[in-house]
Amino acid sequence: MQPLLPKILKRSAHTISRAMISPNALRIMYRLRDNGFRACLVGGSVRDLLIGRPPKDFDIVTDATPEQIRRLFRNCRLIGRRFRLAHIHFRDEIVEVATFRASGAEPEPDEFSADEEESAADDTRDRHKGRLLKSEEGMLLRDNLFGTPEEDAWRRDFTVNALSYCIDDFSIVDYVGGLEDLERRVIRTIGDPWDRFTEDPVRMMRAVRLSAQLGFDIDRITWNALVEMSGKITYSSPARLFDELLKTFLSASATECYRLLRSGRLFNTILPVFDEWLDENGDEMLDYSLRWIDSRLASGGTVSSQLFLAVVFGEHLGARVEALPEHFCSFQDSVDHALAGFMKETSETLQIPQRTVMKLREILLLEERLIKIPGRKPQNVASRPGFPEAVEYLRFKAGRDGHIEKVVSWWERYAGDGTAPQADAAATSAEPRRKGRPRRRRRSRPQPH
Repeated sequence: MQPLLPKILKRSAHTISRAMISPNALRIMYRLRDNGFRACLVGGSVRDLLIGRPPKDFDIVTDATPEQIRRLFRNCRLIGRRFRLAHIHFRDEIVEVATFRASGAEPEPDEFSADEEESAADDTRDRHKGRLLKSEEGMLLRDNLFGTPEEDAWRRDFTVNALSYCIDDFSIVDYVGGLEDLERRVIRTIGDPWDRFTEDPVRMMRAVRLSAQLGFDIDRITWNALVEMSGKITYSSPARLFDELLKTFLSASATECYRLLRSGRLFNTILPVFDEWLDENGDEMLDYSLRWIDSRLASGGTVSSQLFLAVVFGEHLGARVEALPEHFCSFQDSVDHALAGFMKETSETLQIPQRTVMKLREILLLEERLIKIPGRKPQNVASRPGFPEAVEYLRFKAGRDGHIEKVVSWWERYAGDGTAPQADAAATSAEPRRKGRPRRRRRSRPQPH
């Protein structure tokens, strides 16, 4: 049941100051306020500021419509069809601005003509006659039903993400019990979790990520709903699910995320073939992979999507290559065959961009070439676009195989100054030779008489 009155913390009762907030976000809120609109900081930024974490980004909500926002900011771009949002572009930052949305009123049947969906919002219409569309399963497809600040808070995913910081009086407003859950260190859905996960199954992934990142427990009722509804995670689009998987495992909490995903039955739903392979072969390598990713991100490094795929699925792909017949094809063809099989097994749940797959292929092919130091024309190898990530992938593997460390050092020195010591036998035999078709010797052309 919704509370009659929100809980409001005056400026003297909380620790957030304007010095902690992005100057660009402050500039946007001030301009909206000065033009007669209400503007608040909302979501993860407020949550993180209250618990002493640096926010990743700053999101703003307002009672201005998307078209009104665009007229106020020349650097504004409107995006999205499911959620109509304004992105305010600055040199080093993009600030997202959304209009307060209503949480539950069903739309009138005639609100969804194709022409209307493509047209700009009409500022003169009734504020509560926006666009809300659900699928037969109850998933939100479009949600542009404008509402009040309280309605906007109640339509969000988790209580700790529904707190707002108002620029008018610098107060924090809580309509849903988020301050209490922040104090209790609990992740809880707003309203019935079965309904919220039905509206957007990706919220199950977000619950896992938030719990792992913040070190919070998932509320018991929320967790029970997550486990029960885990099979519906595949209702999300494959492209969106892959993006969410990347965010989850590149959150610097991959090890804990994996534990929660497996115990919540989400992991085997998203990656059934890989999960079965782990059951047969053990997940020690995956555990090492996730700890390496967490360590790299914690130290300020980055992990691209293709490097993530190589680190997490490299052993699985290698097993596919090794399972091919001895004289099946060249190593390059073997890698292509393994990648094709991997894409087929994941295609029903994940849509991995083709450009990412091609970059992953480059890492795997270069790995085989880098082992053979110096080999022919090492300068050509070092100039290839995928070379830095291939070396990084070898460095990752060196953590479990000390012989590869010599190979990594050799190539890093070569890439640094163009010279390197003569490769020794130990370095060149860092890994057993992969199977492949022997190179044919060219026939010499007969000389004309």
